[in-house]
Amino acid sequence: MYNEPLFLEPVLKERIWGGTKLNEAFGYFLPSDQTGECWGISAHPNGACTIKNGPLHGQTLRTAWKEHRELFGREDGEEFPLLVKLLDAADDLSVQVHPDDSKARVLEEGEAFGKTECWYVVQADPGASLILGHNADSKEELEKRMKEGDWEALLRTVPVQAGDFFYVPSGTIHAIGGGALILETQQSSDTTYRVYDYDRTDADGNKRELHLGKSLEAAKVPHKDPKSSRDVVHQGDNGVVEQLVHSPYFQVYRMHCRSRLSPGLDAPYVLATVLRGEGTIETEEKTIPVEKGQHFIIPATMQHWEVKGDIELIVSTRQ
Repeated sequence: MYNEPLFLEPVLKERIWGGTKLNEAFGYFLPSDQTGECWGISAHPNGACTIKNGPLHGQTLRTAWKEHRELFGREDGEEFPLLVKLLDAADDLSVQVHPDDSKARVLEEGEAFGKTECWYVVQADPGASLILGHNADSKEELEKRMKEGDWEALLRTVPVQAGDFFYVPSGTIHAIGGGALILETQQSSDTTYRVYDYDRTDADGNKRELHLGKSLEAAKVPHKDPKSSRDVVHQGDNGVVEQLVHSPYFQVYRMHCRSRLSPGLDAPYVLATVLRGEGTIETEEKTIPVEKGQHFIIPATMQHWEVKGDIELIVSTRQ
């Protein structure tokens, strides 16, 4: 059916903490100057992307997953498993935690997945930071500190700069700090439990809802930093392919092509976002131009492909 990538129309979402960097960095047309999220590759019902080319032009990725499983190597599962976002944190995101698969099934009716995620830092203002983890030794201590609002002592803060990468398993208390532009690869879930929101109010003076009970259910105690290593799987004059994480849910790579690069990824389909530059995807039959800000899927029906040009991508696979 497809001998070219499936290009996707991103879904843009306003957030209380959002800004304008998604326009400045990628040229997206923003619904407001508080645009926080670009769902670049999504089949989630809360924001399914539309296919922009080929026989399925105008249909959603959600429909393609349900009706054309040959594009995805006939992978099992009711729901498309991954979601790729760009996040512009003009202000701090709320401190939050996500459930794992088993807790999501118990706590959220109809949610197919928990939410393990990872972050590649695209840009970071001087002094930008993240919250990753907590200092409580027991659920009782965690609950006590949360109720007392002892956030400075409880939460662990990590400084960030462009090019950093973080793996954030479900159950990790976390927050993206203001000034960071992040590419997030995650399980396809929209379940978030807010722990703390800095007592912010919306335009009507209302505070956003917190979910302390579910947060305590979902949080892992004590916190343990996940083991992670960035492994170069290819390096040469033509470019570099770096594996950022290998997890049970996804594999994520950074590709920097300087001339012509064959990714060599052993997976039936590949998700890709172009972070910088422009180039082409080369198949045996076609040359397809790609540029900064585009999101696409290399389907299982494309047998051989290479990247050509001076271009940087974040790509992910299920295997």
